[in-house]
Amino acid sequence: MFWKKKKPSGVDTVLNASQTPEKEQPWKELGLKEDEYQKIREILGRRPTSSELAMYSVMWSEHCSYKSSKIYLRQFGERVTPEMKKHLMVGIGENAGVVDIGEGLAVTFKVESHNHPSYIEPFQGAATGVGGIVRDILAMGARPVAVMDQLRFGSANHPDTARVLNGVTSGISFYGNCLGLPNIGGETVFDSVYQGNPLVNALGIGALKHEDLKLAKASNKGDLVILFGARTGADGIGGVSVLASESFDSTGPTKRPAVQVGDPFAEKVLIECCLELFQSGSVAGIQDLGGAGISCATSELASNGGMGMRIQLKNVLLRDENLTPEEILMSESQERMCAIVPKKKLKDFKKIVEKWEVEYSVLGEVIGEDRLYINWGKEEIVNVPPRTVAHDGPVYNRPVEYPKYQDSLNSDSSKKLKRAENETELATQIMQLIASPNQADKSWVTSQYDKYVMGNTALAMPDDAGMIRINEETGLGVALATDANGKYCYLDPYEGARLALAESYRNVSVTGAVPRAVTNCLNFGSPENPEVMWQFKQATAGLADACQELGIPVTGGNVSFYNQTGDQAIYPTPVVGVLGVIDNVARRIPSGWQDDGNNIYLLGTTYDELDGSAWAKDIHDHLGGKPPRLDLKKERDLAELIHGASIQGLIEAAHDLSEGGLAVAVIEASLRFNIGCRIWITELMERDGLDQTAALFSESQSRAIVTVGREDDVKFQALCEARGVPVLRIGVTDKESQAIDIQGIAKLPLSDVRRAWQQPLVAV
Repeated sequence: MFWKKKKPSGVDTVLNASQTPEKEQPWKELGLKEDEYQKIREILGRRPTSSELAMYSVMWSEHCSYKSSKIYLRQFGERVTPEMKKHLMVGIGENAGVVDIGEGLAVTFKVESHNHPSYIEPFQGAATGVGGIVRDILAMGARPVAVMDQLRFGSANHPDTARVLNGVTSGISFYGNCLGLPNIGGETVFDSVYQGNPLVNALGIGALKHEDLKLAKASNKGDLVILFGARTGADGIGGVSVLASESFDSTGPTKRPAVQVGDPFAEKVLIECCLELFQSGSVAGIQDLGGAGISCATSELASNGGMGMRIQLKNVLLRDENLTPEEILMSESQERMCAIVPKKKLKDFKKIVEKWEVEYSVLGEVIGEDRLYINWGKEEIVNVPPRTVAHDGPVYNRPVEYPKYQDSLNSDSSKKLKRAENETELATQIMQLIASPNQADKSWVTSQYDKYVMGNTALAMPDDAGMIRINEETGLGVALATDANGKYCYLDPYEGARLALAESYRNVSVTGAVPRAVTNCLNFGSPENPEVMWQFKQATAGLADACQELGIPVTGGNVSFYNQTGDQAIYPTPVVGVLGVIDNVARRIPSGWQDDGNNIYLLGTTYDELDGSAWAKDIHDHLGGKPPRLDLKKERDLAELIHGASIQGLIEAAHDLSEGGLAVAVIEASLRFNIGCRIWITELMERDGLDQTAALFSESQSRAIVTVGREDDVKFQALCEARGVPVLRIGVTDKESQAIDIQGIAKLPLSDVRRAWQQPLVAV
């Protein structure tokens, strides 16, 4: 690392720092700004030691401190109403949000990014992203039960995409499969804007009883601070905390810290060990070691509990005995946890960790003083107020500027694009669309993941949402979906964030579950760019407004800035995850039709909305105009209708309409169980005033297709009328035809459609 190049003969002590105020320090190389370095000196009343500088640099990094986003993230908490809090047990600020799902049970879930490490080293970057989010879930006292992933890569035909795609998917499957956790869903998106900066977001889900909830804090004087799990190594020094806090065009040594190396088998043992420790009452709390490593765990535990700590850093078990104190503090080696253990429970703690053959070392103890003291042998190398490291870092109100390109972008409507002039062109466009990488079959990716391990998976990809049974006796379960449309957010960040929430909410709703809570991973370009900060400000406001309107709270999440190469930022991409609750997973609704002769209904109203659509981008290579309009009352009405119909057993299948519109939704629903259909759109065109192109490809919101048995037609239509949801019969399932017959346009054999649908990713 930076100080190792000119390693001093001895460690840099607090006494030495007081006596050598003018010593030059590598604050810039560590990612700090000059005013931040001066602020550290002001806090301490002297220059920091090299160990203190290491701690502040990682903890005040953008990734760990949220210094550019804090002022906007506060609204997620401030806008939560008492009604929204009804099922919220733990909200923003902890390792993960916790939601009451009934029957004395709760679910904890969270999504985080591992973007930059996954570009540099795709396999380990993605693998350790899974490991990190699982440990966040574990730290809440929950047993991890499932994972999901949200992936965005460059163009499918770019030579480097194969490197990143193969590495990332292999890393995710390796780590998750070895842990024995089902991967139940997510997204895989291709766009050239992500070429130099892919997005690898990972979501973890855990289940627990209410009484098993744990919070990570050190609040009792005299409790021991114990590091256990894997040994600390040189991998990940600086890691995600520094790497995710700069753009790829930056120069200097801070741009290539070692990416963490994961060992899922060690983590599996660690999971079981932690759960037994929690169950035995041997620990007061556990904090995972992820970004910023020991710097984070010690300062956050002390700060959360309003206490201090006295730590002996030489007690840390090492894989590399040559590590300096600074490197030990910054290392982000994986599969490590920090426990707060009452002294009277030490014997019980040792018995359990030794049973699981997990190494541990007592680093120190909790003290009643507002100081974090860290010694290297007899030498004091850190003496800081823990809150200044963990929570009271810089807060920036960065300049915000309306983008210069925004008006011309929004005025460049898709209405100028040439629409199909005959049925042959329409049929060709349907096949082009389903064979485009973003609409194509993703099973090449998802088949690498074990979706059914543990035996509680009720729904998984390619269904609209993943669903897990939590209570095996009653069937109580949860459904989760994640969505983001970067094209929509680029056109209008405020509406784009609302649309991401709406789609995720709809995907949960069509399974029969009731949406209850939100997590998010906000992926943006450099916060030092005022136009990016305008995008961020708009997106967070849109998401906060939409959550309040739908009545579901944000429980936590992650911000990932600096997703750009040079001046090329990614589309603003706020990934929004929605969790829903279902009383019995046996009542789940699949996304594809399974029975012959069922009527197909389109719910909702279709408008001529093709701006930002798959039709515009994938057929015409056009992006401009304004995203579809969104009425969240209609979204809620649709969700309540589907839930009510599922309770009565009226719906056999349900699939939301989003990218690709009606045409893609019908194809996906047919291919799900290989059952054809006959579709007619004439009445839809007449009712909603559409041409054929808009009827087939519009991406209007608050819509879904459902299948209903003929014996339930009257009852279902009456329910739609009572709920005020527009309903139109547009087709019938047809098992014998083995084709998708869009009458008056094309009859597409399922075998031909499937072949075109499966080809794109096989070729990557």
